[in-house]
Amino acid sequence: MKLKKVFGALALATTAGIALAACAPSSSSSNATSGSGSSKETTLRVGVMTLNDTSKDVWTKVAEKVKSEGVKIELKEYTDYTQPNKALNQDEVDVNAFQHIYFLNNWNKENKADLQIAGYTIYTPIRLYSGVDGDKERYSKVEDIPNGAKVGIPNDATNESRALYLLEQAGLIKLKVENNGLATKANITENSKNLDIQEVSAEQLVRARGSLDAAVINTNYAQQGGIDVSTAIFVEKPSDITEQWYNIIAAKKGWESSDKADAIKKLVAAYNSEDIAKIYEEKTKGAEIPIWDSVKK
Repeated sequence: MKLKKVFGALALATTAGIALAACAPSSSSSNATSGSGSSKETTLRVGVMTLNDTSKDVWTKVAEKVKSEGVKIELKEYTDYTQPNKALNQDEVDVNAFQHIYFLNNWNKENKADLQIAGYTIYTPIRLYSGVDGDKERYSKVEDIPNGAKVGIPNDATNESRALYLLEQAGLIKLKVENNGLATKANITENSKNLDIQEVSAEQLVRARGSLDAAVINTNYAQQGGIDVSTAIFVEKPSDITEQWYNIIAAKKGWESSDKADAIKKLVAAYNSEDIAKIYEEKTKGAEIPIWDSVKK
């Protein structure tokens, strides 16, 4: 996968998944007669996670756009991340939209499956935030972080790796990892400021800022904790390493020759539109960035 040069001009914004709203009543039928009586309407079942305000607007607009092209969106909501891929693999849905590439690849490996990327959606960078004294942030830029500073990072393997790569991008440490694999603290080869890097449960990092000089926090937890993402002192930059965190629309292997192929392509095209990009810009204020125009398909 290659990135177009235009990606560098994008302002940045696990995890984790895209939450979506139901747009149509349940139906198991692949095709239904449209109101015109002379053409057929294809029902496309889309597996999604729990709703939020942004995804409600996104999927309402997507459903509106594809309806005029003879496609009815039927969203099926799930409550945990183990369900949408299983549903897709068992033909309970036609596509799903909730995960990034790393999650998809790992799920395929663990389940001996071959779900594939049908389209791209958004990228949600993680960010480095200053520690706080009460309501006041201690530092306004990375260079202000002192020698021996306490820096919190998530303690789960995936997000710890991502946080360490971010610290490397910020110039605070250097890593040596084979083939851009998952990084751990053992992969740190240079730590010129002698940072005390502390592993903390990801959901506790917002609360822990008072005892830390800086913390790498996932966007969903930052937002839940009332942090303005624009206050971050460093934002994860797009690179060959961060491509694995791009969110996608997934389908089963062979979808391009299935009877839903045309409907899926219309869905992806509708999602990859300026209308949807504007919703993300207005609703997330840069926390979530449309990625489709920056990925060479």
